[in-house]
Amino acid sequence: MIVRSLATFLLAMLCLSTSARADELRPGYLELTQKDAAHWQMIWKAPVLGGLATRSRPALPAFCTVGAAESRLDGGNVVTAMPVTCTRPLDGQQVGIAGMEQSFTDALVRIAPLGRPVQAERLTPDRPMVTVHAVPARWQVAKTYLLLGVEHILTGYDHLLFVIALVLLLGRPWVVVKAATAFTVAHSLTLAGTTLGLFGLAQAPVEALVALSIVFLAVEIVKQQEGTQRLSQRIPWIIAFFFGLIHGFGFAGALREIGLPESDVPVSLLTFNVGVELGQLAIIAGVLTVLALLRRFVPSARRPATLAASYAIGTVASFWFIERMIA
Repeated sequence: MIVRSLATFLLAMLCLSTSARADELRPGYLELTQKDAAHWQMIWKAPVLGGLATRSRPALPAFCTVGAAESRLDGGNVVTAMPVTCTRPLDGQQVGIAGMEQSFTDALVRIAPLGRPVQAERLTPDRPMVTVHAVPARWQVAKTYLLLGVEHILTGYDHLLFVIALVLLLGRPWVVVKAATAFTVAHSLTLAGTTLGLFGLAQAPVEALVALSIVFLAVEIVKQQEGTQRLSQRIPWIIAFFFGLIHGFGFAGALREIGLPESDVPVSLLTFNVGVELGQLAIIAGVLTVLALLRRFVPSARRPATLAASYAIGTVASFWFIERMIA
């Protein structure tokens, strides 16, 4: 049963390597900012991947008219700015994205009325429209970006595998907590600095280095020997801090893809990072629980299970590294 479970896990990890990339969280972004009683400015960012750019368009009430549009290509997104004139208030009306049902990508909508809190919500193919609230909740932006942070760490497979590998390498809860804290501090620094424009790195080499960091941890796990400690086990917080700096650039790239509302940068940056941490803690707790169960009920299977997982993780990360180097 254990061998079969490990084989299934290995196969699943290899499948992920061919179908998933690091920061695939690339939703569309629709922003409506009110200028005066009748006029709004609309920004529509549609990623080419996923189908939003070709199959979808902003949807507004019938009493709103859209002026001349200015479009540009920004990375993998088509960004369009256009003035909007509405003869009536948008309160109680629905706005969103028409044609989203045919895409495979989510989107964020941000509505900023004059003198009132911002309304920020997530659109999905099953929920492509939202109702404009007369009095939006002040913490909607925080809630939206918090959930995006949690989702990013859980579906950003390279960051996910790094955290899993770190726990497998260190094993002991208190050592894991210290290393995870160093990782958190480091990626928070580079995430904030890059997002605020203080410094930055090109995304392609960052993604390759992220994959290489996972390969390093997988090799360290495999080379572990009873009674001896490798460098990564003697100073795990330093290793975690160094790799955390690199992963922070990766998180920043994902946040750029998502889009930051200009007037809500501090709140959205903070809550996105908090969401990443909550997702990271959930991963750590889950892996430690599995290791504890193995130690208690099937102690002889712990090392084989760890090795099988490490070889799977290393294989996936090696594939990513090669793929990103030649892309």
